[in-house]
Amino acid sequence: MSKKSIAKNYIYNMVYQVLILILPFVTTPYLSRVLGAEGIGIYSYTYAIVTYFILFGSLGVALYGQREIAYAQDNKNERKKIFIEIVIFRFITIAIAVLFYYFLFMRGVQYKIYYQILLIELIAAAFDISWFFQGMEEFKRTVVRNVLVRLCSVSLVFILVKTKEDLAKFTLIYSLADLIGNLSLWLYLPRYMKGIKIEHIDLKKHIPHIILLFIPQIANQIYKILDTTMIGKLVQNKAETGYYEQGHKVIRLLLTIVNSLGVVMIPRMANAFANNDKKQIDDYMKMSFNFTFFLSFPIMFGIVSISKAFVPVFFGDGYDKVNLIIYLLCPMVLLMGMANVTGTQFLLPTKRQKEYTNSIVIGVIVNFILNYILITFYESIGAAIATVLSQLVVDIIQLMYIKENINFKELLRSTYKYLISSLVMFIICFGIKVVLSFNIVANLLNNLEIEISKEYLLNVISIALQIGFGAITYIIMLIILKDEYVFTFLKRIKNKILSFKKTA
Repeated sequence: MSKKSIAKNYIYNMVYQVLILILPFVTTPYLSRVLGAEGIGIYSYTYAIVTYFILFGSLGVALYGQREIAYAQDNKNERKKIFIEIVIFRFITIAIAVLFYYFLFMRGVQYKIYYQILLIELIAAAFDISWFFQGMEEFKRTVVRNVLVRLCSVSLVFILVKTKEDLAKFTLIYSLADLIGNLSLWLYLPRYMKGIKIEHIDLKKHIPHIILLFIPQIANQIYKILDTTMIGKLVQNKAETGYYEQGHKVIRLLLTIVNSLGVVMIPRMANAFANNDKKQIDDYMKMSFNFTFFLSFPIMFGIVSISKAFVPVFFGDGYDKVNLIIYLLCPMVLLMGMANVTGTQFLLPTKRQKEYTNSIVIGVIVNFILNYILITFYESIGAAIATVLSQLVVDIIQLMYIKENINFKELLRSTYKYLISSLVMFIICFGIKVVLSFNIVANLLNNLEIEISKEYLLNVISIALQIGFGAITYIIMLIILKDEYVFTFLKRIKNKILSFKKTA
């Protein structure tokens, strides 16, 4: 496939990944007010628990399946055989996870009703075959599936969830959305499987490879949800879990934009590795790092700039602590963006699972120790600090592992344009906040006969102006600094305009 195909798949996958977060994120201002911090905290905690069972039930099937399907893209018989074997294997492991979950969390425990509803999430995981379409580089199909199902779920949330007592309804809506969404992908399968007969099914051959990939997968997933779980266990006030979850949700959404290239690049990097094409691997690495820096720096500085106005607008009253959590977590956009390149896009596709596993396991250990110490004293704030420090450790270890595969001087040189442009953008945004703080602006709003809070409206205006002028400033600075990404983008627009004029 061409580079244009990579760009298209990135866009499709970014939409796919963002959609998983964005539609629940759209409901956040409403749910924060209706369910409250405690309700959000209960959901976050119980969902984190079921995530562990999904993780153990799924093993490393998603990543392994995507990679194996990518290897067998052009072999229809082998492709179908791999798909059937992996699906059967996953059904068995999820069934085992369901049994353990039933006996441990569905009988006589606190929050029993929520655990019972979340059983649907476990069942939904058994039918998740998005890995097949990712391996086939058919990202468009998963996007269409998510758009329809998630829009329906969001509509139901606004219709049915009205009070704090509706937390169970909210949990049920989102769980059913995942199940229906996963089942809907099966409708696309016949075109890939039609007319192919499979005579011999061998599950055993996959087990060693799945287990090998499961270790880094489980370490990585535990690493992602350890903070929420430990806050829930160590802190009596469940609102602290809610504060952390809301702040972390903002960062996860921003990370999705940065990291969506990773899923697209896994099959590409694996194919280049299989063909021993070192030059192609180097080119992919350079492209991924530059793309990560191109997005990470402005996003990181931008969220710091707008956070103070964003939190009260988006989450409502009583979430002031989320603002500080966002400040502390914002370096994760850059740190996890880099780790996505070094780990997900390079170490795993090139079968260096051991190095990847080592880095993540050390990260989990550091995170656990720091969480235990810092959460005890600083609650959700401590968890945010522990998260950033442990991720920094992971990044350093992975960079040391691939030091022979990248040019650090070239890597640092590629950051200065984005860093300088982002700093100038931040200064402009700060200037906008200073101007809006003048009484003249508040007086103008006071003269308007509107029912909306003047403070709320001022915050909305501040966010809109900072995002608009910030984005324009960033692009202008990159044009001045002659960044290749911006010039390539402008060249494509110019070519499309010229092409349109010729056909008109």
